[in-house]
Amino acid sequence: MPCPDGVRLATRIWKPTGPGRWPLLLMRQPYGRAIASTVTYAHPRWYASHGYAVAVQDVRGRGDSGGEFAGFAQEAGDGAVAMAWVRSLPYANGRVGTYGFSYQGLTQLLLNPGSPLPDALAPAMAGLDERLHWASEGGAHWWALGLGWALQLAAETRRRAGDEQGWFRLRQSLEGGTFLRDGPALLEQHDPGGMGLGWLRLDPARPAGWRCHQPAEGLMRQPMLLVGGWHDPHLGGVLDLRARALAAGADPWLRVGAWSHLNWAGGLDRLQLAFFDRHLRDRGDLDGHPREALADLGTGLWGGWPAEPAGASRWALRSNGLAAIDAGEGRLLPDGEGGGVVWLVHDPWRPAPGRGGHLGLDAGLVDRTDLDARSDVACFTSAPLAAPLQLAGRPVLELEISCDQDGFDLCGALSVIRQGRAWQLSTGVVRALGHHCRRRQRRRLSLQPLVASLAAGEQLRLSLAAAAWPQVSVNPGHGEAPLAAVGSSHRVITLDLQLAEACLRLEPLDSRAD
Repeated sequence: MPCPDGVRLATRIWKPTGPGRWPLLLMRQPYGRAIASTVTYAHPRWYASHGYAVAVQDVRGRGDSGGEFAGFAQEAGDGAVAMAWVRSLPYANGRVGTYGFSYQGLTQLLLNPGSPLPDALAPAMAGLDERLHWASEGGAHWWALGLGWALQLAAETRRRAGDEQGWFRLRQSLEGGTFLRDGPALLEQHDPGGMGLGWLRLDPARPAGWRCHQPAEGLMRQPMLLVGGWHDPHLGGVLDLRARALAAGADPWLRVGAWSHLNWAGGLDRLQLAFFDRHLRDRGDLDGHPREALADLGTGLWGGWPAEPAGASRWALRSNGLAAIDAGEGRLLPDGEGGGVVWLVHDPWRPAPGRGGHLGLDAGLVDRTDLDARSDVACFTSAPLAAPLQLAGRPVLELEISCDQDGFDLCGALSVIRQGRAWQLSTGVVRALGHHCRRRQRRRLSLQPLVASLAAGEQLRLSLAAAAWPQVSVNPGHGEAPLAAVGSSHRVITLDLQLAEACLRLEPLDSRAD
């Protein structure tokens, strides 16, 4: 595909057999067009067999396309050219849909003002805010995920430069896990101008310097299928897109599954085909598919957008000071008052691990019973439920905290206790830096949104720790943002958790975390 500046973007096309003109599906991605996102989607030949031409394009500076890669900043201009170009192809009938997840999800939403719009789009696991939807949460950078992705992009840069040795060093660090320590230095050496390293240099606690993309309102009114996962880090971005589309007067389709970023448990190609058939081929209605469907993490069943919670949606915390020593001592109380003080001692030599959830390299539902048994994890557990309870919303904890250093992290996990095991449903982190950390202040910890039904007899547990390594970097305690793994300057941090006014509650499902 020729661009106005002379750069040509490599594009592979799959077509139905036989002569004709067809609606076209476009995907623009940075990972090599032959892969075509088959890690989550059916192969383009499957869509071609159902009457679509499919174009998968290497974005500028990736794969076999010309030019220099500049991340999301480049995509609005090239995306506008691509939208016009695919409509002009002799085998295209002029109707265009876009699809793809992650980077390929956001490219669908980035078009120059006044550009032709797709007739339908299906962005999955993506968001518009590079700070909150791509790189950080709670004031802390995504460490393992962010470094892993940045190094993958850096490896492609070295491949295109013919630097086999550099490519091998990057690959070796990812395979051996040493990237968790060496990643920033490798990026400085092999991709100093890359998007991933650029994010690490920005303050995740403040929007200054970060890019938040603003699609045209007309684009948000187009037919849209939004796809998210409870165990995906970009879920907040998907829910934000839903809110923007509704505010623009649109009626988007939505699916949120019990999925991680790369595991969609059978995919949704049938649904996506029905969506494009309706909007690009004028074929029927929803074909039995509901407009919105969300998987329940507790039952595995699909349901609609949840109503206001019918049961408990607010809990107090109580402990006599041993919640970090005895996993069964701290209480989560749906009725009554909390109280007590809990002290958490964080030792950077053995930081509390992060596991599963939406930020883990092992993302998903996991058993954290052994983590809750650690003496640097404070647990608060409800009594066995007298009746079934559906948790639907964003869990938020507020409590007063102080510490003895100039920085701390508070990392939370919400779990269901089922047959004696703690199955983690949702996680979150909040980071504090500066001398103010020594003063007792009320802090807010937001966790990943969820829909999860608990059965009678099961218990709800909130677990709190001062680290979630390697999902987020370890707080050094000296007031500076950590841009490296644990070093000799990291300090032991003692947290003082005041429970008298502590409150865990569920906010609306589409509430925003910061």
